[in-house]
Amino acid sequence: MRTSGAVLFDSPGEWKIVDIDVEAPRQAELLVEMTAAGLCHSDDHYVRGDTVAPLPLAGGHEGAGVVVEVGPHTSGWAVGDHVVMSFLPACGRCRWCATGMQNLCDMGRFLRDGCREDGSFRMSLPGDDRNLAQMCGISTFSRHTLIDVAAAIKVPAELPLTSACLAGCGVGTGWGSAVNSAQVVPGDTVIVMGVGGIGIHAVQGASHSGASHVIAVDPVELKREMAGKVGATAAFASMPEAIEFTRSRTNGQGADSAIVCTGVLESDHVTQAFDAIRKAGTVVVTAIGHADTDITINARELTLFQKRIQGSVFGGSNPTADIPRMLDMYVNGDLLLDELVTSTYALEDINQGYKDMHAGKNIRGVITYD
Repeated sequence: MRTSGAVLFDSPGEWKIVDIDVEAPRQAELLVEMTAAGLCHSDDHYVRGDTVAPLPLAGGHEGAGVVVEVGPHTSGWAVGDHVVMSFLPACGRCRWCATGMQNLCDMGRFLRDGCREDGSFRMSLPGDDRNLAQMCGISTFSRHTLIDVAAAIKVPAELPLTSACLAGCGVGTGWGSAVNSAQVVPGDTVIVMGVGGIGIHAVQGASHSGASHVIAVDPVELKREMAGKVGATAAFASMPEAIEFTRSRTNGQGADSAIVCTGVLESDHVTQAFDAIRKAGTVVVTAIGHADTDITINARELTLFQKRIQGSVFGGSNPTADIPRMLDMYVNGDLLLDELVTSTYALEDINQGYKDMHAGKNIRGVITYD
């Protein structure tokens, strides 16, 4: 079928709305009509050239929609099913899935190339012989998209998909960074550096886990204010302020954990977080940096203070279990989502949406489709 979507042709560049041809679904695939797609920073890394992009690229990796066609011999799915897409698929069979680490599923190795596991590309540009890569295999910035069932999470039809779509990336990445990767427990002191579309959920996760002090750090006042509404007990514009406050509340020891959720990771972000934690504390690195970004820390302090630096992909979440769990929390009023969708945009306004993100006007902007 023919649809339209946002495609990146050059990096650095900008999104262009063009016609896209989408193949019919094969076995274990779904054709989905999109309802909503989140404007996540990871797509913007490609736009700004922070990350090498497979070009041309049909963008978007956070979204939700309705199934309009099911591939042959694909049991368990029907036209009309509502789905939230996981930007990391889970095959359920590899070593990582079998040991409860679906976020590291072997299927993820194909996502950077934007192709299927068999190397095929299932979307194309009319009259263009180049392969059209799909962002994380799902391309949520397209009015219709083709996805593997391994990336689809069926959700109740009554859920508002404009909010529920956030569970496909931002919620699990941030919330899981606190709950799974930092392993926050009651009484902890936690610093969250950067409280945009990811960090705001790390604040919620730390609060849900019973942290006594949840300290949000962001130069944007809107984000600091929102952090206070979802569980932050204090908020500061800079790390030096946050570190001074943290030590004043912990007898000089420092935070139990510091979660780095900045827009683009820089080495000094990790250095500051490392300085902020106590002995045997944990720095969780959730933000993504340039390919050549190296981290500088004090080796003696790493060993003698037994500190830990923990990477975090999708917050260590298991999509098939954690996305439904987080949406249940949302339905029960324990997880805020509606309030964090601060602006909605038409697909044609996607570049403006990202300009607003950089200007600090949004916690999360969302594209809504008619």
